[in-house]
Amino acid sequence: MTAPNLDIALFTSGQARAIDRRAIDELGIPGFELMTRAAAAAYRMLRLRWPQIRRLRVVCGPGNNGGDGYLVARDALRDGLAVDLLALGVPSGADASQARQAFEAVGGRVEAFEAWPSLPAAELIVDAIYGTGLNRAPEGEACKAIEAINGTKVAVFALDVPTGLNADTGDCPGVVVRADATATFIVHKRGMHTHRAEVAGDIELHSLDLPDSALESPDACLLIEASLPRRPRDSHKGSNGHILAIGGDHGTGGAVRMAAEAALRTGAGLVSVATREENVLAMNAARPELMAHGVNGPQALQPMLDKASVVALGPGLGQAAWGHALWTTALDAGLPTVLDADGLNLLHAEPRALPEHIVLTPHPGEAARLLGVDTAAIQADRFAAARELARRYRAVVVLKGNGSLIASPEGEVAVCPWGNPGMASGGMGDTLTGIVAGLLGQGCRPYEAACLGVALHARAADVAARAGERGLLAGDLLEPLRRLVNGLPS
Repeated sequence: MTAPNLDIALFTSGQARAIDRRAIDELGIPGFELMTRAAAAAYRMLRLRWPQIRRLRVVCGPGNNGGDGYLVARDALRDGLAVDLLALGVPSGADASQARQAFEAVGGRVEAFEAWPSLPAAELIVDAIYGTGLNRAPEGEACKAIEAINGTKVAVFALDVPTGLNADTGDCPGVVVRADATATFIVHKRGMHTHRAEVAGDIELHSLDLPDSALESPDACLLIEASLPRRPRDSHKGSNGHILAIGGDHGTGGAVRMAAEAALRTGAGLVSVATREENVLAMNAARPELMAHGVNGPQALQPMLDKASVVALGPGLGQAAWGHALWTTALDAGLPTVLDADGLNLLHAEPRALPEHIVLTPHPGEAARLLGVDTAAIQADRFAAARELARRYRAVVVLKGNGSLIASPEGEVAVCPWGNPGMASGGMGDTLTGIVAGLLGQGCRPYEAACLGVALHARAADVAARAGERGLLAGDLLEPLRRLVNGLPS
């Protein structure tokens, strides 16, 4: 096995525990030694990030995550900091027990959680309650401790995983620690990069100097910054794809225009638009580079399909007779297709065979309809949902949202580390559809186009959001998109 790039490799919690066990059983590294390395790395990170603090509060659970906390507290005491340590029960394992003894050996005093109100105010709280093993809502004293942590106005530093965040899925079934930063150990956990991942704050990986032989193949990976290569000097518009954007029923002409313009800004050589006649004049006036045509049904659409190399199907399409007829005709053409919005809703209503090269771009609600579940079930395990959609429809799938996922029918999954809340506005999905279609037209394979397209879309949004997240428009992405797709500084 080629050693994975730990900066982008994502693992399940089961894999992380297996790597930990392999280091102990096969490489002969004692568990307490790994705990000591983790605590030392976390304490270095703590001091670099908060160099001025003088009083620390550490909240330790009964497992090995609590053991990490005891040793961080020990290192802080040795460094001259005042430390209040609150324990939620007694350590349940030998390594955690040894860690508590090491804290007490340097003069540390362990308090019960009930002592919280009587302790002096701290400048930083360390969350060492539960690590990767918690896959349910925190209960009892742990729940009260999380509420107390979140109720303070001081910074919070989590060890390995914020307590309450599912390290596999990114879901939070109950209360969760809201950390400013998290020191995670050995490998990145995939759930810390999607859905509710913002509760982890700034994440820093500490590999604890384990050799590559302890590792295994990751479950998923983070996207990396990328752009398209420079074009040959003899490139012409016919060699960069002819995208046909189909949609824009009554009142939704802007949706298909945004998709079409995004395809142009991504570098497509030609972009045609099949839409309602009422949209043509405005589209030609605003963006004459688009070839907009009014179509009233399949007969008018077919000549446009004959000239196209890629279809962007769904933005503003509607689900009435006009949209359904264009949807059926376009899919029958068998061209590489990006299917979004009402194109996905029609697929839910009328399952059918899809083109060989297809990218589906559902948001969680659309994904739920396609899988016959509710949105909460999708968000509870986004990795499983994306993989099941890709398997069921034999398609590349982009499951949109915080930490968008890209899944292939073969089981590959990539996670987008960029994006911001300003993207929660109308038209962002239409823009993504056009970007991915534009990349397909320039020769990218579907999975490659989806990965690069999602990355460019989110990175462009982050550039545009420098002027503020609120009020961010889909059209604001187009200028930074042009620079990013060309590999220029943003």
